[in-house]
Amino acid sequence: NNYIRSHVGTSCRRMAHYDFDDVDLEALVNDMNSSFESLYTSCSVQTESTSLLHNGQPPRPAAYHTHAQPTSQHQRLCRSQPMHILAVRRLQEEDQQYRTSSLPAIPNPFPELCSPASSPTLSSGSFPQCQPSGKYIIKIFSEDGMGKVVEIPADMTARDLCQFLVYKNHCVDNNSWALVEHHPALGLERCLEDHELVVQVQASMTSESKFLFRKNYAKYEFFKNPLNFFPEQMVALCQETSGTIPPSQLLQNFLNSSSCPEIQGYLYVKEMGRKSWKKLYVFLRRSGLYFSTKGTSKEPRHLQLLADLEDSNVFTVITGRKLHNAPTDFEFCIKLKILQTFSQMLCAEDEQSRTCWMTAFRLFKYGILLYQNYKIPQQRKTLLSHFSAPVRSVSENSLVAMDFSGRIGRVIDNPVEAQSAAMEEGHAWRKRSQRMNILGSPSPLHASSLSGVIHRTQLWFHGRLSREESHKMINQQGRVDGMFLLRDSQSNPKAFVLTLCHHQKIKHFQILLCEEDGQMFLSLDDGATKFTDLIQLVEFYVLNRGVLPCKLKHPCTTVAL
Repeated sequence: NNYIRSHVGTSCRRMAHYDFDDVDLEALVNDMNSSFESLYTSCSVQTESTSLLHNGQPPRPAAYHTHAQPTSQHQRLCRSQPMHILAVRRLQEEDQQYRTSSLPAIPNPFPELCSPASSPTLSSGSFPQCQPSGKYIIKIFSEDGMGKVVEIPADMTARDLCQFLVYKNHCVDNNSWALVEHHPALGLERCLEDHELVVQVQASMTSESKFLFRKNYAKYEFFKNPLNFFPEQMVALCQETSGTIPPSQLLQNFLNSSSCPEIQGYLYVKEMGRKSWKKLYVFLRRSGLYFSTKGTSKEPRHLQLLADLEDSNVFTVITGRKLHNAPTDFEFCIKLKILQTFSQMLCAEDEQSRTCWMTAFRLFKYGILLYQNYKIPQQRKTLLSHFSAPVRSVSENSLVAMDFSGRIGRVIDNPVEAQSAAMEEGHAWRKRSQRMNILGSPSPLHASSLSGVIHRTQLWFHGRLSREESHKMINQQGRVDGMFLLRDSQSNPKAFVLTLCHHQKIKHFQILLCEEDGQMFLSLDDGATKFTDLIQLVEFYVLNRGVLPCKLKHPCTTVAL
């Protein structure tokens, strides 16, 4: 720019020396041509954008007030000199950039419509950019195989989606619903953590994979009963302190990133590219899953990495032991997120150890985030309890035993007398119902006609379900104490079976028919406690343990979307 000003200034000074009365026009034209020729030569080397005023007019050149400056020899570009193609392309891009920035700005006639209020000029950044809508289509399947398509935002978590499905399908909101990532081709599935984004998980799934909506009572059960999930012989910290760590301190060690707990024990590991399994001593730490090449040694030179926790997820194998020729039925695997086929197949010796390995994997990977997910529904439940009505009304709390045998009713204060009065009333009701059965009931909705079929409308009754299918259903919804379902007996067509989970073991109790005074009753304890129907039986064992190892707490149900 200074060079241009110097040439223009020199030409102007030369014109000032001429006398306009007798000027030589030919010499003046030659002088101007030589000046512009040198000007164009220098402009091929130096280019500068022209500054703009507020009205869009370029400023006047200040060459009239400056002196000419000599141009150095290296600033001139020799036209015969060859240039690299990349250098030429870079110069073209810079020239195009300078030309774009040197264009005068266009005044905006409607600044309040097209640009911010503080910008009176319509620039390229004033136009609104086309942003994606942020909506994604997700298809979710229920346990009966039916699917439902929902549209969700990109930032929706698994917890939010479960709450949305609970609201849309009028389910009971007991914070036990979960979204399951299911891979039928690989035979794997896992429950998504509440904080995981559904869209990100779907991006890592194949076309055959799908989401399932089902209950999972065991998602945070280890916070309530940690000793059932972490046996002392598998926790290295408990062995070092001879098992004197309280349950609360044990969980704090797992949640605290600075502490170094460790899960150890034998696992069957499937060798890569082979069908054979090898029993190894394995260590699970925050840095990954390792196995020892020399017995049970923990020295670093004897440890080899099996799987990394950061970029992996732990899955349950649902295809059975025959497909992978597994030594036991307690398979699980660690699968990388980015790879769709590779997975490290593992096999535990029993259900408790498999649950321990999988739970420790989740704790080591997510840490305190899992505890925050567990506390969110607890805090919401505490908040709503201040505004909710009591479970029992005042009239129910004020009920007392009454005796109406005399002219005036009296309150029975003696509890033994009240219990005997209740038993007499129950026997009288049974005799009345028996007499109604003999005479016949004109109404099809009578209680005696419904007692044999009314249980089939309950969510915990599953009809002709096999023993293997009942095991599978309880495994899917979590092996927690009190998980139960009722089904028809396969060995006795007139009996029923109660399937109950206790201490991560599934037990079966047969419900038999018994007769008293010509009337049929149902009983679990050979007639010691009798019930008219299955609903009465379930309601009793929900409140009383009786002959069962624990009370009935969580009904194993299926939901249709």
